Amino acid sequence: MARESFGIGGVRIRAGTVRALELPITRLVTGADVTLPVRVVHGREDGPTVWINAAIHGDEVAGVEVVRQVMAGLDPKSFRGTLVAVPIVNVLGFMTGDRYLPDRRDLNRSFPGSARGSLAGRIAHLFMREIVAGCEVGIDLHTGSDRRSNLPQVRADLDDPRTRELAAAFGAPVMLHAKIRDGSLRHAARERGATVLLYEGGENLRFDDYAVEAGVAGVRRVLAALGMTDAVVEPPVEDSLECRSSGWVRARRTGILHLDAHLGQKVSDGERLGTLFDSFGKTLRAVYANRDGIVIGRTEAPLVNSGDAVVHIAS
Repeated sequence: MARESFGIGGVRIRAGTVRALELPITRLVTGADVTLPVRVVHGREDGPTVWINAAIHGDEVAGVEVVRQVMAGLDPKSFRGTLVAVPIVNVLGFMTGDRYLPDRRDLNRSFPGSARGSLAGRIAHLFMREIVAGCEVGIDLHTGSDRRSNLPQVRADLDDPRTRELAAAFGAPVMLHAKIRDGSLRHAARERGATVLLYEGGENLRFDDYAVEAGVAGVRRVLAALGMTDAVVEPPVEDSLECRSSGWVRARRTGILHLDAHLGQKVSDGERLGTLFDSFGKTLRAVYANRDGIVIGRTEAPLVNSGDAVVHIAS
């Protein structure tokens, strides 16, 4: 008996096929339509229904490339289950390289949204109704923001056995037990019963190869762990380092930062991470680690003000 077709956005997708479609969002002042791009792989055989999305923040572009590479390697005739891919959620921000929407709202603080709310609320509502409602697992792809780079990492509720299992399957260098923020996609989707992994890696507005490669390999491992694909041969990784908390080291002076700490470096409390200089090279202050742990994020901005976050350390 043939597998039932998959419905989304008023469209039915036959088993064993791939279908691209667009979900209406709004209209520009010029009259042009703005739509949410979606691509669905509806496998011939039964299996889980999973979504993968990127660019909830319009300047976080690396996840778009992760989605492209993952989708390029899937064959719907041998695929088990259904994968719904949304490479660009914040379409308006993506077109202008902006993290936020035109009304300056953060889309990832606007879930679950409202059909008659702000633009951010309407996009969030559309995503929840058309994507999340039909899926049991989701992977939300992010990068660092505001000239910060992140070590490839999965942030998730590691106290939930199912979530922990999939986070470990992803195989990022670090899996961080992260509190759920109100208004985030992860929070709203979990309230609907979905298991959600949030992937962080790289810097905004860049295709950092290390972050893209780790993201693609991780998503493929999760799909294999869910039985949707055969086991894939990916570069071997060590077991993910589990971290239960994290915090930023902040600059104690304003100056020009020379940062020695690199992503993935293990550091000790009090260890020197870099130095702040003035414009003539006079040393103003050293930057020290405030805990034992691993560097999972760092600023890429050479000019910092007192109080700016410069190194993110997970314990």
